[in-house]
Formats: sequence, C-alpha cells, structure tokens
Amino acid sequence: MTKRNPRIGSNFDDFLSDEGLLEETTALALKRLIAWQLDEARKARGLSKKAMAELMNTSRAQLDRILNADDASLTLETLSRASRAVGCRVNVELAAA
Repeated sequence: MTKRNPRIGSNFDDFLSDEGLLEETTALALKRLIAWQLDEARKARGLSKKAMAELMNTSRAQLDRILNADDASLTLETLSRASRAVGCRVNVELAAA
C-alpha cells in the first residue's frame, strides 16, 4: 500500500504554518508590497529619494531602509510619514483568518 501525502489538498498557507514560517513570510511579503507601492508613488509624483527624505524630515539612508523590501522593520509612524510624503494615506484592515 502506498503512503498518502498529507499535503495533498492543503494550501500554501497551511504548509507555511506547519513549518512555522507563516508569520515571518506574511510580514516580509507585506513589507515588500509596501516598499514597492511607496517607491511607485514616489516615482509617479516625480520625487527623488533625496526630496522624499527631506519631506519626511529624515536621512536618505533611513529612506533607503524604508524602501528596502527585505527589511521588515517598519513602524506605523514611519509608514505614515512616508505615505504623506508621496501624497497618499495608509489604510490598515484586519481580516478574519
């Protein structure tokens, strides 16, 4: 008798959860999306990184960390300042799991 694969019929979130990687992976994916959206909004507004950093009253190095898709540390305050600098606002929504 062949062994049945327990993963058949499950989804990728189930796999990540079983491996203990769901929270970390979700946070990193969200940060990558936010960084991309901020950079696209910056470009659409015609702002250089230096000009955006000045609007945020921060350094260019700090802005580079904010726009770094692999750096998941981003506070809501910083996100709010960055979004205002590019003429956007932040909407946060909780969804049932």
